[in-house]
Amino acid sequence: MLENIDAVIFDLDGSLVDSMWMWSQIDVEYLGKFGIELPKGLQSDIEGMSFSETAQYFKDRFKLPDSIPQIKEDWNVMAWDKYSHEVPLKQGVGDFLDCCKERGIALGIATSNSRELVENVVGVHGLKGYFSCIMTGCDVAKGKPAPDIYLAVARKLHVRPERCLVFEDIIPGIMAGKAAGMKVCAVEDAYSIAQKEEKKAAADYYIKDFFGLFEEYKRKQIS
Repeated sequence: MLENIDAVIFDLDGSLVDSMWMWSQIDVEYLGKFGIELPKGLQSDIEGMSFSETAQYFKDRFKLPDSIPQIKEDWNVMAWDKYSHEVPLKQGVGDFLDCCKERGIALGIATSNSRELVENVVGVHGLKGYFSCIMTGCDVAKGKPAPDIYLAVARKLHVRPERCLVFEDIIPGIMAGKAAGMKVCAVEDAYSIAQKEEKKAAADYYIKDFFGLFEEYKRKQIS
C-alpha cells in the first residue's frame, strides 16, 4: 500500500481517532438545549461539511438564535473533555505512524473538525512530532466531498497528489480523496459499518484497523 507513496494524509474522526460515536451525543445534547429533538438522518446530512459549514447548517435548519462563532464555541467546549479523556486512537495507528516516519513518509491531517479540537487531539495523544501539516475544512473554499482540503495538504507537504495515500472512514471523505487524484484506504468504523460494502467499492483499499499494515511493514523489513 505504501509503494510509490511520499505522503499519508489522515482524516481525523473515525480514521485517526475513534470519535464518531460522540458527535451524535453532542448533537442530542446541544439541540436539547433549544428543546429540539435530534432528527433522523442528521448525521448523514452533515457528513463531510466543515465545522463552519455545519454550524451554518444548524443555524439555518433549526432557526437557532446564536451566532455562528457562538455555536462553534459551544461545540468546542462540549467536545473538549470527551476528546481529552474518552477518545482513543484507532487500533494500531501509533505503530503505523512510526512505520511511516521510519520510511520518511510525510504525514498530514485533513479534517472537517475545528482547529482547536484537532490541535487538542494531537496534543493529548503526543502526535505533534508526526504531522507536518494540519488542515481543516474551514481553511479551504469547500468541504468534503470536494477535493480542496486534500489538495491543500498535498501542496503544503510538497507532494504530488498521485503520490499521496488518504485514510478516510466516510463516503464523502473517500470521494474527496479520489477527486484529488490520490489513493484512498477506507477505515472500518462502527458509525459507518452499514456502508462497509459501499466504502470498499469506492476506495482503493479497506482495513479494519492499522495492525495489519504495521505487521506487513515489519515482514518486508525482515525479508
